Amino acid sequence: MRICCISDTHEMEARIDIPQCDLLLHAGDISMMGHPAPILAFDRWCHSLITQGIVRKVVLIAGNHDFLFQDNPEKARSLIHSAAYLEDSGLEFEGLRIWGTPWQPWFYDWAFNIRTEEKLKEKFDLIPENTDIVVAHSPPRGILDATRRGEAVGSTSLLERINAIKPKLVVFGHIHESYGQFQRDGIIYVNASTCNFQYQPVHPPVLIDL
Repeated sequence: MRICCISDTHEMEARIDIPQCDLLLHAGDISMMGHPAPILAFDRWCHSLITQGIVRKVVLIAGNHDFLFQDNPEKARSLIHSAAYLEDSGLEFEGLRIWGTPWQPWFYDWAFNIRTEEKLKEKFDLIPENTDIVVAHSPPRGILDATRRGEAVGSTSLLERINAIKPKLVVFGHIHESYGQFQRDGIIYVNASTCNFQYQPVHPPVLIDL
């Protein structure tokens, strides 16, 4: 299966060239502040990809900029019709079990912040043992999570859960400047941040074949 990974598109999805794929995964931050209009625009974009036959399925999680999904989840979810939205939940697509989670270590006053790793662990321990793909907004600690100052800001509890369940693929974003991919112990890690540190959509989608 060909999987296309993107994240942190920040209302600039129309400027991204999505290649032909079976599954498009978006690891959060579709908006700048979570207002309804950009969420609707993102949904229309997903619809166009599907109707054009570019993508067969879109799976989406929220990120720290996507406030509406935190503050008014019912309204936010009502705006999404052309993608499957996951929040501490999963789905199966053609035999692949996918789990989505938006939570992250505390980051200023943004959405989906949790102050301690102990509380984050409660969220990440919900990821089932048989999961094939984890879509998270936060990176795991020490993997494609370095800020421009060189600080590792990923979650230790997310890393622990990944090491325990060993999915095939972990897709995340959040730290724009650590875009890229990494493989260890048979697990593919992708920081799929589309935007760079200056919020310019310069990073191409990452394609993975599973």
